[in-house]
Amino acid sequence: MEANPVTTAADALTALAARAAALDAADPLAGVRERFLLPEGVIYLDGNSLGALPAAVPPVLQDAVQRQWGTDLVRSWNDNGWWQAPQRVGDAIGRLIGAAAGQTVVGESTSVQLFNALTAASRLRPGRPLLLTDPDHFPTDQYIADSVGRLLGLEVRRVPARELAAALAADGERVAVAAYAPVDYRTGERYDMAALTEAAHRAGALILWDLCHAAGALPVELDGIGADFAVGCGYKYLSGGPGAPAFLYLAHRHQGSFDQPLTGWHGHADPFAMEGRYRPAPDIARARIGTPPLLSLLALEAALTAFDGVEMAQVRAKNVSLTGFFLDCADLLLDGLGFTAATPRSPELRGSQVSLRHPEAYPLVQALVARGVIGDMRAPDLLRFGVNGLYVSHTEVLEAVRQLREVAVSGEHRGERFQQRATVT
Repeated sequence: MEANPVTTAADALTALAARAAALDAADPLAGVRERFLLPEGVIYLDGNSLGALPAAVPPVLQDAVQRQWGTDLVRSWNDNGWWQAPQRVGDAIGRLIGAAAGQTVVGESTSVQLFNALTAASRLRPGRPLLLTDPDHFPTDQYIADSVGRLLGLEVRRVPARELAAALAADGERVAVAAYAPVDYRTGERYDMAALTEAAHRAGALILWDLCHAAGALPVELDGIGADFAVGCGYKYLSGGPGAPAFLYLAHRHQGSFDQPLTGWHGHADPFAMEGRYRPAPDIARARIGTPPLLSLLALEAALTAFDGVEMAQVRAKNVSLTGFFLDCADLLLDGLGFTAATPRSPELRGSQVSLRHPEAYPLVQALVARGVIGDMRAPDLLRFGVNGLYVSHTEVLEAVRQLREVAVSGEHRGERFQQRATVT
């Protein structure tokens, strides 16, 4: 960490506490926290894995189960708008990612949406034998890129995001699709979506963005940058719940030529004609496949109401403040304890998390969780702390770092119970 300019940890804590209180007092989003059901005594910094529970979700789920399913039964497809839900919820997400209506649909897992989008995008560039993806991408993205490469006979080349523009300039005429994320899931580093989209288009290639660590966390102007395709999950910063369905953004200009790999009946031009041959719907509906998980879809729809009246620029400003404050706290309180920052210090180069490196990352995180400070780790040595400006405060960030200091100084994390690896880290 950087050199400590304060003589004692106590002095640092006093100064940081005053700063946190001032920042929280001036926070325009402070009241939004009441839209979430957060347990007492817990500091939740793992919203980049699973968002906190919005208060609007339980009553909606109760109604969906007891009335819509229990009483209205199959009539709910018409009477309660079940059939329209994938596109209705898609448009709600579209408002958060800079997408005009009719370009976003919800209903499958992230993996399925990635496979469909990457396969269809590759088909739109026949004769181009190269698919680019990031060696630091989330594993699923890399696995699916390899699978699509095998399926379509494409070479899959792994090029780091920071080298993508140069790779496209050098060999772009061979590239069909570049599949990348605007935020590195491990370190929180943020990349320039507009510049990379422009570089892909200049080479005649398409680009597919994975927004799992961006949607709901920072402004994403898909229409504004001329994006082609994007996918994202519903359970991180959108707080749609575990296993919430994912979304697919399909720009209007590609909808007529989108060749859906998985041709289910919900994507048919006339689903209830029950025809034996597939005719794709003329619009975003062609990106639908089969019956969506309605309970999860309705939970996600309710969760999105937490953003009502909130501008993404406000969320971004709060998240930048929280992550910057976290890094300052780490500099002052964790100096000399073996931690180094993996997240860029420049605000424009980071997403909505702070990642610290430490050789004992796993037991440190487990000891924090036992104290009620919930983050996570990613192998081999990253402690990850995701912030969501809708419900995290600067005071909580300071307390989390203070608790981390206590654990590291005391050696509490070296206890046997924190050394046992759980399935989920």
